[in-house]
Amino acid sequence: MALNASSGISGLLAAREREILADWLRQLAGLGDGRIGRGELEVQARDFIRALCEATAGGNASDSRTAGYARLREMLGDISRSRALQGFSPSETATFVFSLKQPVFTRIRELHGNDGEAIARDTWALTELLDKLGLHTLEVFQKSRDDVIQRQQEEISELSTPVVKLWNGILALPLIGTLDSARTQTVMENLLQSIVDHGAEIAIIDITGVPTVDTLVAQHLLKTVAAARLMGADCIVSGIRPHIAQTMVHLGVELNVVSKASLADAFAVALARTGAAVVPLRAGVPATVAGPRPGGAS
Repeated sequence: MALNASSGISGLLAAREREILADWLRQLAGLGDGRIGRGELEVQARDFIRALCEATAGGNASDSRTAGYARLREMLGDISRSRALQGFSPSETATFVFSLKQPVFTRIRELHGNDGEAIARDTWALTELLDKLGLHTLEVFQKSRDDVIQRQQEEISELSTPVVKLWNGILALPLIGTLDSARTQTVMENLLQSIVDHGAEIAIIDITGVPTVDTLVAQHLLKTVAAARLMGADCIVSGIRPHIAQTMVHLGVELNVVSKASLADAFAVALARTGAAVVPLRAGVPATVAGPRPGGAS
């Protein structure tokens, strides 16, 4: 009896389900190092066997792309996506499918006895099927993990580009890490929205946390400065360290914007432009800001 017959693999899985499931679970013992419970794994394995039995009942045990395999592919997709979120590796995820081979191969040998030709034929048919299902599992897993990584990168980018209100009409944008085109777009959008929200006149872009400034990074900074100016806000760049200044000189990079060595210096300039100043209240007391207060108070 060949497995591509309507009563082949489907009948074998149905008749020997309990034995195959028990052997398969032994193969999967320790999978995920506790990230998935024994009970959940058993439910997934049992459901997979039954879905595979249903898919192969029509006699097609080789083409997993047909409509009869839709439920099975959907099930594997759900498992792969959950594995990606649980931190499984690609090999751990694929093992779920590939480890089913040994338990079923054992039953094929028992079914055919000494008929080597039938064993080889049916083993090859099942190998092709499980390999295709395993590859489908890996494809879904990879896409799911890529989606997770992209979402995390976007969230990190959002968190790493905060716009802080320092004083009435003065914003600060501390940058940490390398500026690329995608991140520059996020920086620009955050800054412009904050300028609108706060009615800011001055934005301080602090690059103390930017490891290096080359021609491309300088271009990104200039785009951000130009966009802020279009919104009616002047920009001051702070945090240019000595080695970055030397690099910019060697590259012939000109920011064409007021720059200061530290955020404190830039803040002092911004206060002066808004008519405020840092002055001591009295001798021996730390300095404070005199001039217009946040919210219009003086």
